[in-house]
Amino acid sequence: MIRISNVKFRPKAVPDDFKPYIEELTGFKNIVSLRVAKKSVDARKKENLCLLYVFDVFLDGDENAAAAECPYKDIVVMNEPEPLPSPVWRAVNRPRPVVVGTGPAGLMAGLALAQAGANPILLERGKPVSKRRKDVNRLWKIGELNENSNVQFGEGGAGTFSDGKLTTGIKKDAWTRKVLQEFVAAGAPAEILYLAKPHIGTDKLGYMVGNLRRKIMAAGGEYRFETRLTDLIIRDGRLIGVKTVNAQGETAEIATDCVVLAVGHSARDTFEMLYERGVQMIQKPFAVGARIEHPQSFINKSQYGMVKPRPVLGPADYKLAVHMNNGRSLYTFCMCPGGTVVAAASEAGRLVTNGMSTFARDGENANSALLVDVTPADFGSDHPLAGMEFQRQIEENAFRAGGGLFRAPVQRVIDFLRDRETVKFGEVNPSYRPGVEMADMRAVLPPYVIETMKEGFKKMDRKIRCFSAHDAILTAAETRTSSPIRMLRSPETLQSVSVAGLFPCGEGAGYAGGIMSAAADGLRCAYKIMADESEPDTAE
Repeated sequence: MIRISNVKFRPKAVPDDFKPYIEELTGFKNIVSLRVAKKSVDARKKENLCLLYVFDVFLDGDENAAAAECPYKDIVVMNEPEPLPSPVWRAVNRPRPVVVGTGPAGLMAGLALAQAGANPILLERGKPVSKRRKDVNRLWKIGELNENSNVQFGEGGAGTFSDGKLTTGIKKDAWTRKVLQEFVAAGAPAEILYLAKPHIGTDKLGYMVGNLRRKIMAAGGEYRFETRLTDLIIRDGRLIGVKTVNAQGETAEIATDCVVLAVGHSARDTFEMLYERGVQMIQKPFAVGARIEHPQSFINKSQYGMVKPRPVLGPADYKLAVHMNNGRSLYTFCMCPGGTVVAAASEAGRLVTNGMSTFARDGENANSALLVDVTPADFGSDHPLAGMEFQRQIEENAFRAGGGLFRAPVQRVIDFLRDRETVKFGEVNPSYRPGVEMADMRAVLPPYVIETMKEGFKKMDRKIRCFSAHDAILTAAETRTSSPIRMLRSPETLQSVSVAGLFPCGEGAGYAGGIMSAAADGLRCAYKIMADESEPDTAE
């Protein structure tokens, strides 16, 4: 196959235009087929917006000779990427593997183990996605929290109530291709296979994870919902089982010699149990801050030069990062075009926010996390769980500042910069439910976070004009950006360095940051369990 890069089309172009233009561009007259390998928006020149494509072209004839004679030089002849080998459960009379958590890491680990014939048991402390939505809606409507079924816990993990963003910093390889292919097979839009910034949307995510559950169960996997891991059974440094409790208070033991621990970044009671059982873990940096909201029309205008972009472009997004003289950074994260700010708490008396968008991204506001990096030096203790307690303190501050019942503290950015109280909103009405209270962010966030945000706004205004103005609103607090710990594991076996048979996995274990990297890590752990001693060659 021949990969052709940097092919530009006007936004009004349609797929029927692709082949004739590629033929004209390259001189190829023997194209058998072509497919889109990547699609992105080039908005560097707002007066000349275009779509940027990468195509994989298949010819009838000698592709090397054709490429050598091609006048268009941004091409390369390459082989089709090798897929992952089919998983195989070779063990005889081995206990069933257990997967703890059904977020992206747990789902992909469970799917691979089920497809291999291992009949895994999947433990999920929360509920199936349809029942989970009812609990989440009670929090959003009346401020009633179910601590085991919420935005953080339940089928699909925290990503189920998000934008479903699939962008990642990890290399696109056989692992990530497998994840995307399984997502599409389960009902995700096919465009995620080639878009530069793919997303699924919260409305399609629930449907997708339900289909993955049915696929796992059809292949021999077993789900146990509303079942929480309470203990590990360890003998001579090796895992021999786990203890659980269900919603009725019934306890059980499961004999197993391998557990994929994919509990997510908010399973704080599980972190505490693991620490008590001697599972080695260390502090890790993360970030805290607030969500910022603008009119989506403002973001469209700033990025595309138009208030209402063509549907093919979609609502505009942004990604900003600036660095301060104090050594800290301010950056945006999990940007949700046309989205809403949502209540994402999982503990009583502690308030957390997150962002969410549907697939259409058709809401009036755009929101993003606005974050300042924090390190173990900020935590005030060398205890491995000190970062978790640091998060809790900010969340408690936010709960108090919001007046209780999970109402969130909000402040206009212009008032935040001038240390004054917000008395009314402008063009932007906060989207957060169950409600908001005007407050001072200084009552929520540490002083060095406040100062970094203030200084950072000046620099961000140079990248997006009036980013700190235009009636922008801050909603606090954003604390669950990533896990506050890293469970130490062997890079060769992916097992805990302290408990053989325990595979710390995904975001909660500190080895992923988002849906894609977590899902890929789940696959890797599953393949290691199946005694696949060598990593497949995934280089492109």
